[in-house]
Amino acid sequence: MAYELPELPYPYEALEPHIDEQTMRIHHDKHHQAYIDKANAALEGTEWADSPVEQVLGGILDIVPEDKRTVVKNNAGGHANHSMFWEIMGPDGGGEPTGELASAIEDTFDSFDAMKKLVTDGGVNRFGSGWTWLVHDGTGLAVYSTANQDSPLMNADFPIFGIDVWEHAYYLNYQNRRPDYLEAWWNVVNWGAVATRYAEALARNTARA
Repeated sequence: MAYELPELPYPYEALEPHIDEQTMRIHHDKHHQAYIDKANAALEGTEWADSPVEQVLGGILDIVPEDKRTVVKNNAGGHANHSMFWEIMGPDGGGEPTGELASAIEDTFDSFDAMKKLVTDGGVNRFGSGWTWLVHDGTGLAVYSTANQDSPLMNADFPIFGIDVWEHAYYLNYQNRRPDYLEAWWNVVNWGAVATRYAEALARNTARA
């Protein structure tokens, strides 16, 4: 089945003042839709046309024909990344995680604030466009950034959450002040949704063992 644009789980204006309505409309309706359209066009007529995006990025990208591989990587990656991005934000976000996720963060990074700084610094220091991530790499939590629309799935890692640092994610409101956008973003993170993704990562890891 061809990829489809997921609906936002909240109104376009729900993340204001941290992320403005116009940015959300353009980002979701235009940019994400463009990734979907280009990925579907590249995969149309191939044996992978109906494959889940996680399978395309995590298992078969290397065997996609070379003339399609970059287009698929960029646009299937954009679809996967943005589908996650909408889910892990919300109007009642912010604060800190609790429960098992909070314990794992403290065990790995010594504190929530230390993890937050690593993720933020990854976004601030990402040259050009990309993402900064908290992932589960099969052994535990890790932080890194990726260029363009590269997905942690391409490294066999599971994204717990990621912050989009492409200019289209923040430029209308923050212009060139990427650090201000990143600091504001922590006010919209939906820790309940992130904790669900962490639980999914643990379940996947257990299933592979």
